Amino acid sequence: MVRRLAQAGHRCVVYDMSPEAVASVAQATGAVGTGSLAEFREDANDAADGVVDGSGGVVDETLKKLVPMLESDDVIIDGGNSYYHDDIRRAAELKAKGHSIMWTRERAAECGDRAADTA
Repeated sequence: MVRRLAQAGHRCVVYDMSPEAVASVAQATGAVGTGSLAEFREDANDAADGVVDGSGGVVDETLKKLVPMLESDDVIIDGGNSYYHDDIRRAAELKAKGHSIMWTRERAAECGDRAADTA
């Protein structure tokens, strides 16, 4: 997702629990790599900057830490592959706190991800 957004000229800010993953994505895309959610929030200062990618407990734990840092009009983009009942629950929880969430499901094969072509 970051690769395609960056290719389209969007400024991307990335965070992952793995510093190696952050460095790899930042180097490959020109995205701004961050080392913590607080740094991510500080650098991702536009309303629809937050992208959460993962599934299950990883998303819940990330949101638990990130949501207190958000402003009421911030939008979270969930790019992971979560069970839809979890998505519905998260949407209700976030709406109660004044936030919006948008889902997108991307798979390399469906999106024509060129990373596989360069291997």
